[in-house]
Amino acid sequence: MRAVLIDWLVEVTEEYKMQTETLYLAVNFIDRFLSYMSVVRAKLQLVGTAAMFIASKYEEIFPPDVGEFVYITDDTYNKQQVLRMEHLILRVLGFDLSVPTPLTFINAICISARLKEKTMYFAMYLSELALLEVEPYLQFLPSVIAASAIALSRHTLGEGAWDETLQKTSGYCLKELKLCIGFLYDTFVKAPAREQHAIQDKYRSGKYMQVSKIAPSNEIIVFD
Repeated sequence: MRAVLIDWLVEVTEEYKMQTETLYLAVNFIDRFLSYMSVVRAKLQLVGTAAMFIASKYEEIFPPDVGEFVYITDDTYNKQQVLRMEHLILRVLGFDLSVPTPLTFINAICISARLKEKTMYFAMYLSELALLEVEPYLQFLPSVIAASAIALSRHTLGEGAWDETLQKTSGYCLKELKLCIGFLYDTFVKAPAREQHAIQDKYRSGKYMQVSKIAPSNEIIVFD
């Protein structure tokens, strides 16, 4: 059910032309909230809607108003319900909204290391696919997920997974990323068979250089 919610939020982000960072923040808020609160399935979309509302106000210059968020739920909830859930989420999170996400680190590393645009977009795609799964990615820091996505992106594009510049920029050697890269590869390979396809559709566009059409590499990454 969580994957269905995230898939829907990806569609909402694209429909309202919000920043991808807004999506990442919303997912972070959702997962942290659900780690403290038990929510019945019927209210999960309300949590997601309120989390996206909070994230948009934090990240967007011109965020959609609460009425827009009610509309995207097909009026399943009203403004008062969304606002009440917003307040509850904020209280549970202790108003701690400034959190680094994998996208934060992907952008920083790619800019610092002067990586190709296609490499960055493909890393973003891999990292975004990971949002659909709670496990196994909760065990990894956002910076590890970011570095692993970049390494897998470079490897798949035939650029060589890692080099000294990336190690210096990210703070990780390739061996430290091995476990996370393995999980990302599995997520990448299984993506076409998933029922949730909003992320694939998003990255199939020319805006992202159609990176979701890229096939997995048959070559093995050498970690030694």
